Amino acid sequence: MPRLIDPELVENNSQEEAIVDETLRPQSLAEYIGQAGVKANLDILMKAAKQRNEAIDHVLLYGGPGLGKTTLAHVIANELGASLRITSGPALEKPGDLAAILTNLNPGDILFIDEIHRLPRAVEEVLYPAMEDFALDIVIGKGPSAKMLRIDLPRFTIIGATTRVSLLSSPLRDRFGVSHHLDFYTLEDLDKIIRRSARILSVKLDDAATEALASRARRTPRLANRLLRRVRDYSEVKGDGALTGELCNSALDLLEIDQLGLDRVDRKILEVIIDKFSGGPVGVATLAAATGEDLATIEEVYEPYLLQIGFLDRTPRGRTATPHAYKHLGRDYQQKF
Repeated sequence: MPRLIDPELVENNSQEEAIVDETLRPQSLAEYIGQAGVKANLDILMKAAKQRNEAIDHVLLYGGPGLGKTTLAHVIANELGASLRITSGPALEKPGDLAAILTNLNPGDILFIDEIHRLPRAVEEVLYPAMEDFALDIVIGKGPSAKMLRIDLPRFTIIGATTRVSLLSSPLRDRFGVSHHLDFYTLEDLDKIIRRSARILSVKLDDAATEALASRARRTPRLANRLLRRVRDYSEVKGDGALTGELCNSALDLLEIDQLGLDRVDRKILEVIIDKFSGGPVGVATLAAATGEDLATIEEVYEPYLLQIGFLDRTPRGRTATPHAYKHLGRDYQQKF
């Protein structure tokens, strides 16, 4: 069963869900809430490019899932009046897949590559001259008779997004002129995002409801909007459609999401560390085996938030649970000597 609070979760490919997601997406920097430093730098970047009538430098956005990387790509395209083409690293299986996209770009277009760290090596090598020289090198034939054909490309911009910047090769990372890290959001910013989304969805909610949603959204806008929609469903069935703090808490308790946004899997990870390994340290591979969760999923989805709220520590010997985690789970913490 997929986790409701998994930031990568695709809830439903129905047209209705797609329309709702698109409706909630900010269209300009002014509408985009949070990430003030990133916004300020991008604003200067785009204004300077407009004054020179040039395409902006290639941009790398990295950070946890659900923090707004794709939304920022849309905002940049809208602000520049540029056409946005969207693809992902896993979708570009062969060099020809990338070549077909690049040769169809127009001057000033933006190509957004999600999960760029998952580009195959052969495809990545095609990208190097495209990003640096705006040219596409194609090998015709094989063996001694093979020839290299260079095709000039219009000046365009690549926006790459990744949740694991450490997996990007140095040559690829160095070709991005601009690199920004997206942080987890503050409760104040989430409060603004939830209120904005509620207005768009015509949902009435009070301050207590907003606070309940913000505190359990793991500091992630995508999750805040998802929880808002699920609580709205609960309210329409159990209440009169208006969201109160009591109703929100009842709905989120039913979904097994606690006051800090931890769900059953988060608590399971902490319980295994505390109960089975005496608080740690425990290697992530051992932790994955003990919990039945995928190692990469633990590192990319669960750990960042548990580290952010101070429930988990990384040590050279493995993961350890902090006193805050013990307290949250109602366990007695004993200092190790």
